[in-house]
Order: sequence, then structure tokens, then C-alpha cells
Amino acid sequence: MSLELVCPAGTPSALRAAVEAGAHSVYCGFRDETNARNFPGLNFSPEELTDGIRFAHRHGAKVLVAINTFVRAGSPAAWMRALANAEAANADAVILADIALLDHAKRHHPKLRLHLSVQAAAATPEAIQFYAETFGVKRVVLPRVLSVEEIAALAKDITVETEAFVFGGLCPMAEGRCSLSSYATGKSPNLTGVCSPPEHVSYSDDADGTTAKLARFTIERFAPDEPAGYPTLCKGRFIAEGKTGHWFEDPVSLNAAELIRPLAKAGVTALKIEGRQRGKGYVAEVVAAFRQAIDAIAAGRDDPDTARRLAGLTEGGKQTAGAYKKTWR
Repeated sequence: MSLELVCPAGTPSALRAAVEAGAHSVYCGFRDETNARNFPGLNFSPEELTDGIRFAHRHGAKVLVAINTFVRAGSPAAWMRALANAEAANADAVILADIALLDHAKRHHPKLRLHLSVQAAAATPEAIQFYAETFGVKRVVLPRVLSVEEIAALAKDITVETEAFVFGGLCPMAEGRCSLSSYATGKSPNLTGVCSPPEHVSYSDDADGTTAKLARFTIERFAPDEPAGYPTLCKGRFIAEGKTGHWFEDPVSLNAAELIRPLAKAGVTALKIEGRQRGKGYVAEVVAAFRQAIDAIAAGRDDPDTARRLAGLTEGGKQTAGAYKKTWR
């Protein structure tokens, strides 16, 4: 078994931390709306990307550039420029979702290796083979809605590599199809590269605890002694039919570390860690833990230390195997 570990880098320092911790590949994006983690203080200038790729290559790692939002109608220049900058920086691949951008990349940047972003939400053999045959896509990042058994069946019918998320934020929507954030704030990951943008987040305290809001919507209320989380619409607590609960998804993190071996057996090529908005300390710890687990399994043994190392890094200290075991709702 030879699994590729694909790790997040929201900043140049996080890229270096991921590479030094054992990442086989690092993914990152430019400092604009062309990538789906367009948060203030994150991402790369073209010059920083060039330097980061040189560093990664010196250490035997690859860099994948996410240009994975959908092109704004009538204004494709930023996305086309991002493709040109990624190629000029010697990126090992670009991660794309927009069908027009894929077409542009094939025609104008034929030497660039193309990966299909999870934002494209391609989860059937027919959809994946369309991208492979039409644009020459070499790898698909699978949506987080498939079980291990479904991935195994899918892998038998496609001719491209597969990449599956194993740790970090869990998106309960079909990626590339979520409109919740844009409804509340006018911005969304699919179009402007940001979900629950921080300028729309506010907190207020009173005797009953803390209230977290996104724009004009109350997303969550926390008791006085309860840690206040970040207000993300899909993980908020809502009232429906007289009952209060997390109706879309609990505020938990994906942790599929125990499924590394089954995912490899199912035909997965690469394991992906989510977290470009995370600091370099978090990135280094998660990457090191997964690299240790992958190396142990490749050597024919298990790594009992992985679960302990990852337990304190999940959202709210809670974790789930998500749709891989169909316990995700």
C-alpha cells in the first residue's frame, strides 16, 4: 500500500510545517476569491507560492494549488491569471471545479496536471469519467457523502486517482451546492471563497451566556460555562417543530484515522486533511500523526498512538467518521 498524504497550508509557514512534518503533498491557494478559503490573513501571493514550491520540492514534497471556486460570470480574469501563476510557479497540479476553467486549462495550459475539486461534487462514474475524458483530469477529490463501500464500487468504474478527506471540518452539504452562507451574508465558498465570513460574525454576552450570530441570524447560544464556537450556519442550533437541535450537523470534526486501511483497500489514492484556516502548530501535529499511521500500516502494523494524538484537535473535542460509516445525517 502506498498512500499519498495531502495536507493543508493556509500560509507559507504552514506549508513549511506540513512539509517538515511529513506531508507527501501540500495544497494551498492564492490570496483572492479564486480559492474556497479566501479568509483575511491567509493564502499566498504568486511570489510566496513560488518560494513555497521550491521549499517543498527540495524536501521531496509536491504542491497542489486550489483554484476551486466558480468563475464570476463575465469576469474570468482572476481565475485565468491564477492558472498562469500556478504554472509559472511550477505547481505539481491545480485543483479546479469550474467547467469553463477546466476547458481553459486544457487548451492554454496543457502541461498542468488537473485535479477535480470536491466543489465539483462529482460522485458517480459517469460524472468523473466525463471530466477525465473531456479535460484530462487525473484525480478526483471525492465528496464527503460516500461510504467506504460506495468508494470501492466507484473506484472499479473510473480511470482516475481518488482523493478522500480523512480529518478536519465536515461539510454536511454536497460540496459546490451549498447556498446557506450566501443566503445569510451574500458570500459563499462556491463563489467568493468564504463560508461564514468573519466580518459578519458577532458575539454578545448576558446573564444567560453567549449568543453567536452570523449577519442577522442567531446561530447558537452557549451557556456561561460552555465554550463558544464559531457560528457556521450548517452547524448551528435551530428550532423546528417545537424542538431545538443541530438539524443539519453537529459541531464535530471528521476523523477517519481508523479507516485508513479500508480506504486504501477501497482503491483510494490519497488521504486529504482539511484545515487551511488552521495554524502551523495544528497542521504539524495532525500531519505528523497521519504520516505515522500511514507509515505504520505500510509496514504491516497498526499505530495505536494516532487516536490519542488526534483526540484533542477535533472541533469541540468531538469527532465522527461521517458518511464513511453512514452515521452522518
